[in-house]
Order: sequence, then C-alpha cells, then structure tokens
Amino acid sequence: MKHVSDISGAENHSEGTTEATTEDAVGLPRVCMHTLGPVRLDPRILREATALAQAGYPVTVVDFETDPVRPREEEFEGLHLKHIFMPSWFVPSRFKPWFLVRIVRALLRTTQTLIQTPADVYHGHDPFAFFGCYIAAVFRRKPLVFDAHDLPFVSPKVTRWRLLHALATGLLRSMLPRCAAIITVSPPVVEALQRLYGGKKATLVRNIAAYQPPVTSDRLRQHLHLPPATRIALYQGGFNADRGLDVLVRASKFLQPETIIVLMGEGESRPALEALIEQEQAQDRVKIIPTVPYAELMSWTASANLGLIVYRPQSPNVLMMLPNKLFEYMMAGLPVVASTIPPTVDIINRYDVGRVVTSLEPEDVAEVLNTMLADREAMERMHHNALAATEREFRWDVESQQLVRLYQTLPGLPTAHSMDQTVSRRVAPLEGARGPARDPLPSAGPLKGGDPTNATIPSGDPINTREVER
Repeated sequence: MKHVSDISGAENHSEGTTEATTEDAVGLPRVCMHTLGPVRLDPRILREATALAQAGYPVTVVDFETDPVRPREEEFEGLHLKHIFMPSWFVPSRFKPWFLVRIVRALLRTTQTLIQTPADVYHGHDPFAFFGCYIAAVFRRKPLVFDAHDLPFVSPKVTRWRLLHALATGLLRSMLPRCAAIITVSPPVVEALQRLYGGKKATLVRNIAAYQPPVTSDRLRQHLHLPPATRIALYQGGFNADRGLDVLVRASKFLQPETIIVLMGEGESRPALEALIEQEQAQDRVKIIPTVPYAELMSWTASANLGLIVYRPQSPNVLMMLPNKLFEYMMAGLPVVASTIPPTVDIINRYDVGRVVTSLEPEDVAEVLNTMLADREAMERMHHNALAATEREFRWDVESQQLVRLYQTLPGLPTAHSMDQTVSRRVAPLEGARGPARDPLPSAGPLKGGDPTNATIPSGDPINTREVER
C-alpha cells in the first residue's frame, strides 16, 4: 500500500526556476528522475531523489500528477518537481486499442517534457518511465539509469498479450546495455535482471525507510477499543490476492484468546476479505482499518506485538521480494512472521528477528503465532535484535550511501570524478554507527521454469507493472 506523504505545503515556483537552481549548485551533474505516478505518494522515489539532492546533485523529478490544483512546477526539500497532468492516465482500462493509444500519448508527453528538462543524467523508475528517459538520454547524449522496483514484464496480465509482451521485453533487452547503471531492490532481482535482460549488473539499493528512534504507542488498541492485554498480529500493506490475507482470516479461529489480527491498508481484495470475515464469523478476531499517513505509520506499527508477511510464494516477484514492511516492522521493534520468501527469510534468520511459516494451512499459521506470542523471552530477544539491526544497518541514511556512491562513479558525467571528495564528505558513514553494513544478501537462485509470472497491474493504474510493495 502506498502510505501518503503529501507535500502540499511546498513552495510553488514558476517554470523558470530549473535553470536558476542548477546554476546555483556546486557543479555536480544535474539529475532528471521520472515516474508515471505522483512522486509525492512514492516514498522510495522521494528518498532516492532527496538523498542525491542532499549530496549536492540538483534533482528534477518529472511525474504524473492527479491533483489538478497543483502548479505545473514546484519546489520541495531541495527537489524541483515538474508535473504532467493527464487525468485519463489514471482511469481503469483494459489491454485494448484505446489503451495502446494512451500509452503512446503518455510516452509522447513525457518524452517532450524530459527533453526540455536540462539534465546531465536521466533516471527512469520502472520500465515505462524508463522508455521516455531512454529517448531523452539518446537525444541529448546523456548517461541513463534504470531503477527497477521489481522484475519487469512478468505478470500474466502482460505475458498473455504475446505481441505486446514480446515488444516490451525486446525493447528493454535492447535498451539496458546502453545504461550507465541499473538499480534494483533485492539480491535475486539483481541476478534475474542481468540473466533475462542483460546490461550492467544492478546495484542493490533496498527499500528501507528513514530511521526513526523507537517509540512506545498503544494507538491500535485505542483506535479499536481493545483491552490492554490484547495481543495484536499486524499486517500493513496492500490488499492483493498473493498477500495471503485470506489465510490470516481463516487462521484467526485457531488463535488463543485475547489475540487478534489487524489488517491495515487498502486494495483490490478488500471486498473479498470483508465477505470472508463475515463468512468465517471472525469479526471479533480480525479487524480491518484503512491506510494511515506515512508520517504517522511508525506509531501505529509499534503498538502491535507481531508483524506479518505471510505471502503466497507462488510467483517470481514474490519469491524475490524484500518488502519494505519487513524493515518497518523491525524499526518498530516487532518480531516478524513470514512465509518462505528467500530474501526475507535470510534476514529473519541471520538477525534472529522472527520466525518462518513453512505451511500456509491456517491451523499451522495460527500455531506459529500462538507459540511466538507465548514465549515472552524469545519475543523480547527478537524485539531488541530488530531495534539493534535497524539502528546499525537497516536505515536509509546508511542504505542511501550505495546510491550516492554509484553516482560518484557513474561513467559519462562531466564532474563525477572531480567531485568525488566533495560527495564523499557529504555521505560519510553514519557517526556512531556500530560497524559497517553487512554484505548483500545471497541470491535466491535461478527462477524455476524460467518463466516469471508476477508483476501486478493494479486496476486504475493501467501501466504500472510493478508491485507497489507496502
């Protein structure tokens, strides 16, 4: 689920501000990022853009905006935002001729805007935003960065359209070798991208939130009017079919007394979940609450006892997933219960911050939850391990150093090497950090069958081929 981090209070500026901003910079290359959604609603892209801006790079983000009252250009926390207003882009559509017309219209609009945006490097988030950046980079003879938030073009909703799928994958396979750098979110996706599409080996930049000190909260119990002794197993994120939320509803009947499951979020599966809760007569054991503003998320999360990531590991993008909710749970000090998703399992086992469920039978899932909640000593140990790992390593000011160091060595930038010392001072290791970051996680291995099949296209977002992982 996308937690809203709105920037409506940002100061507005006219279109002429881009050049002035870049002229006032310290000489580092100008970065133009592009996404097909509102950047104000995408914490990962905002974090990346802000990290580069804080390191001294002038950053412009070209996005698609849904709010018609916003200016076409505005400034926010050192970023210059250029909005493209195309309301029809966000209307649900099927893969029919009119949908293809909308793709072409969007590509023409974005490409024109990108070419007109002065930049020394173009940075495209996900495949269709990347296509426009590719054209602009070739036209202006500038370096190109592809930022893959999951493995592209693998959803059955795309692969069933054989000609469209062949065209998209062929284009991406021909474009990636031109990239100066590729970025992605988990170790298995690093390997899969290179195996399926070629190009440089991707740099791992995990989807980790900015560090927040531990908080004490009881917001969930207060909001739901629950007794203080109630133990809460929390899922926060999108309500999608592969998230295993139906398993949690069915498992609730096997939970010990004074234990409930809270599902916090929104998504296409909500009506089905509400019907299942009623069918299972689980209204007292499963509670659904809506998405909360991202700025408030940690205080809600910290009021639970456990964090849940009980996904169905039946598709490649789920198997390769390193969900940001894992790091959010850990930052809140929650022990985590997860299904057999290799990158997630590796962190849980390596840092001793939770338990893995090997069976998604409801009774088996409930048994793991009951056993964990009954073991106070283990829960306390995992709580402290999660907080320690977050303070030391799983925090954006540490993870973002990977991104900035990548830009330091990016080939084709006029000042990348001459400014190394300046940027290095800006991204010096976190003062007081307890040791260096650990080595990247091992790959989960090759994809079974060689036919990846999951990168959801949510209804209402016709071209978003990534799973927005909350």
